[in-house]
Amino acid sequence: MSLLPVDIGPLNPPVPELAVAAVLFALVLLFCAWLTPRVRRVRAERAAAPHGVEARDEAVRRQAETERLRAAAPLAEARHDAARVRLRALEEDAAPVAEVRAEARREYATIVTRGQTRIATDRARAEAELRVQVSELASNLASRILGEQVEAKAEPRL
Repeated sequence: MSLLPVDIGPLNPPVPELAVAAVLFALVLLFCAWLTPRVRRVRAERAAAPHGVEARDEAVRRQAETERLRAAAPLAEARHDAARVRLRALEEDAAPVAEVRAEARREYATIVTRGQTRIATDRARAEAELRVQVSELASNLASRILGEQVEAKAEPRL
């Protein structure tokens, strides 16, 4: 049995083969219709996955940046406080150092004055002793040079 009364060769299929082919075609079509939404959903999920990750990454970056900025203010304040404390400590340490230096300068001046006084006293004592002994030393020297005994006259100088 042919579908068309005209013999056109292989283009005129028999009806039972055409019915089987139509049923099989319908089954394949239904299967594709059932599979297509799932394929589209999976493809959409796969396509959106990188975009979703990028969006989440961007959100995490923004949140991290806000947290960093929020944490930066107390850190800056803490650094400022630390610098203030260091400066105050340096100032407090500078006052005792200045006092110690001033006292050291006073002690230095006192020691130098005492030393100069002692040197002047020792010099005066040494001059006085030498004045007494000068005539004796001079007579001894003259005796050696002349070969005769020369007597020393004790004339104290003022």
